[in-house]
Amino acid sequence: MSEAEVVIVGGGPAGSSLAWSLVRRGLDVTVLDRAEFPRDKVCAGWITPQVVRVLELDLAGYARGRVLQPIRAFDVGRIGGRSVRTRASREPISWGIRRCEFDEHLLRRSGARLRLGEPLDAIERDGSGWRINGDLRARLVVGAGGNFCPVARMLRSGRDRGSVVVAQEIEFPLAAGDACGVGPEIPRLDFCGDLRGYGWVFRKGDWLNVGLGREDPRGLAEHAAAYRAELERRGAIPAGAPARFRGHAYALWGRGHRPLHADGVLLVGDAAGLAYPQSGEGIRPAVESGLLAADVIVEAAGDYRAARLAALDERLARRLGPTRAVPQPGGWAVPPALKRSLAFGLLGREWFARTVVIERWFLRAAEPALALAG
Repeated sequence: MSEAEVVIVGGGPAGSSLAWSLVRRGLDVTVLDRAEFPRDKVCAGWITPQVVRVLELDLAGYARGRVLQPIRAFDVGRIGGRSVRTRASREPISWGIRRCEFDEHLLRRSGARLRLGEPLDAIERDGSGWRINGDLRARLVVGAGGNFCPVARMLRSGRDRGSVVVAQEIEFPLAAGDACGVGPEIPRLDFCGDLRGYGWVFRKGDWLNVGLGREDPRGLAEHAAAYRAELERRGAIPAGAPARFRGHAYALWGRGHRPLHADGVLLVGDAAGLAYPQSGEGIRPAVESGLLAADVIVEAAGDYRAARLAALDERLARRLGPTRAVPQPGGWAVPPALKRSLAFGLLGREWFARTVVIERWFLRAAEPALALAG
């Protein structure tokens, strides 16, 4: 029987950031993931300066043998309409990464024991802790396995009423001579006509990521196919680009309620439903949730009752804003047609695209890097 203080189910950015912080403070940690690493993980994939700072990433070292694409501006518009280019920055405002490389780097450097290629098949109470897959015992289990994390399903028990974004995307290498109208330092964002989602084109070195996500899952494949055809028509992506998009889903913070803890259990990252509601971006909140959870675990000093772990809920609410179970009544009801008209008019203005869409919604540039206790 193997033993660990903490078993983390899921080796993505949330789980690996948590493991890294706990191991540095002397805790015995095992990470369990059904995939072998590096694993294929399609994601638009960019990291902000705040993520670089809080994870103490050595960018020069990371870039050796990996994709690290500086981003200096964005093209913002709507599907089928014109776009505006935000003002370019001399210094990178973000960096594009490939998730297969980024996730493996964070996981391997965490220092935790790794059980990769092993799904969570069984979990049961064992005294004051848990027995996992029959031969691994832990005092605390953390679910970090994404929207469909088995630990999250166990904790939710059908009570989840959150808002889930569904997306389809593809990432593929550009061949020599491929015509691509999107530059490597300037990703493109195109909002849907009903404002319930957006598409993107992101060139990362010799790789191109194209996708579309929506809060409304109806007709997603048709929306994605139409967007791809529009991009080809405009020359934004190469003609004959791979057509088989892959699907995934993630929940938005503040658009519902997911239980995040119980006796001996915590959730972090997409398993907790933490993606930013305005953009759907999930890497930064995943990393920050892992680091906040590490502080809570260390402070609990082995007492993993729900009352002690509830501190994570409070800290996430302070960082991300309050969550709510149902939409709040009242407020100014704007007719949908007027809302679309106002939004499209503003999307065509550089100052709005830059200061609201990019800096506030997507990069959250005004929010400083997370300050940690340990």
